[in-house]
Amino acid sequence: MERGLSETIALVRNSLHAFVPELILSLGILLVLLAGLLNRRRGRLSLMVFGVMLLSFVSLPYHAEPFAHTLFGGMVRSDNFSAYLRALIDIGGVLTLVMAWRNKRADERLSEYYSLLLSIILGAHLLVMSQNLLMTFLSLEIMSLCSYVLAGFSFTRQGAEGSLKYFLFGAVASAVMLYGLSLLYGFTGTLDFSSETFSAALQQQQTPLVFVAGLMVLAGFLYKLAAAPVHPWAPDVYEGAPMPVVAFFSVVPKLAAVGALLKFVLVLNAYGHSAFDWQGVLAVVAIITLTVGNFSALWQKNPKRLMAYSSIAQSGFLLVGVVAFLPQGMQFMLFYATVYVIMNFLVFIYLQSFENIGLETIASYQGLGRQRVWPMVFLLVGMVALTGLPPTAGFTGKLFIFSALWEAYAQSGKPVLLWLLVIGLLNTVVSLFYYLRIPYFAFIKNGESPTSTNNLTFENLFGLLLVLLLLILFFSPGLLMGWINKITFVIR
Repeated sequence: MERGLSETIALVRNSLHAFVPELILSLGILLVLLAGLLNRRRGRLSLMVFGVMLLSFVSLPYHAEPFAHTLFGGMVRSDNFSAYLRALIDIGGVLTLVMAWRNKRADERLSEYYSLLLSIILGAHLLVMSQNLLMTFLSLEIMSLCSYVLAGFSFTRQGAEGSLKYFLFGAVASAVMLYGLSLLYGFTGTLDFSSETFSAALQQQQTPLVFVAGLMVLAGFLYKLAAAPVHPWAPDVYEGAPMPVVAFFSVVPKLAAVGALLKFVLVLNAYGHSAFDWQGVLAVVAIITLTVGNFSALWQKNPKRLMAYSSIAQSGFLLVGVVAFLPQGMQFMLFYATVYVIMNFLVFIYLQSFENIGLETIASYQGLGRQRVWPMVFLLVGMVALTGLPPTAGFTGKLFIFSALWEAYAQSGKPVLLWLLVIGLLNTVVSLFYYLRIPYFAFIKNGESPTSTNNLTFENLFGLLLVLLLLILFFSPGLLMGWINKITFVIR
């Protein structure tokens, strides 16, 4: 039934109360672009963007209702699951802003740089809120188109090459995903994938073409996750992009994609009634992603490329939480995602600090542990956390997601889940060899004679804060799980 103009206006007006963070981001994008035309002073622009992100974050808790509220006629939904992910995305944006402020190469086209960051964050917000096939695709495209430009912001030949590869891979992934979405719309007759009509139609249309359409849509999500086999773009993009952009790409699009993937795959699986084993499909993807990411990282000599393959491997660990198909697994995935944000930025802020003094290969870190003790100690903690070793929250996060996977195997008895568990644990051991390569060169290899350095720097104070968070969440994970356990996973 078609709505009248007055009804449409009332619908939009009633939806705005739960859409405040996104309105703030939209207004912030326009203000930053305008400010860039009028005043290009770096400090004022950075302060303005920080204010926009802070307002977006602060406005979230007031709209994180325990029950889902459909907005704008079913295009998006505000609930506490999406609010939690949006909060993580905003935190990732703030940490990226901190890195950009400390980056010596981030002075060119600053207003465009910040407006692209805010646009990607806005797209990420919309993606985790989306419950409509068309809105999902548009949100992904907002993120993707801005990411292609941002990837080349180093203004170097290498950055341009990485940006072009990102665009070409993204164009193919978008086309494949859009075709899959069109097929699903043809099978179900609705764009609202949270509706009973969509789920019922999928159960009735159990043909191989439905399976192919589902795979095509999953490919789009996996592309943003940098998961295998749609991962080859990541190393070149990470190597050519500025360090804050690399850190941003490794966190924000990944969080948005895994949140949207989680909701979509539960519907695609018809809440356990699908004729196709989507749990097995995702388990195989997770196995390939973990193996490709970890083993490829062993041979890297550039820190950025190493972290690119690390990001691929970490996508595999996030997928482990999704594969469990249990509420507990989803909660543990959110815990691991939170810890991932902390430990990833802890590593990147020091990689940027060392890049600023000309260290661009792993071998160049030789002997640095005796020259810059505290930065290397904090970097070591970040690497240990990414590996998943105690006493860091990285260990707790991996323990949680693997325990959820074991519970899923105990309930279903599927061999592929046991294989994922075993291979995941083996890959954790493999990751130890490349995550500790930089600390090995810094502390074990001989280098130049120790020189006095200033230990009271912004990076060290910031790093200390992140290290304390990793330690606190290891010894008291209940502080975070208490919040996460309140999150309801309601699709309809």
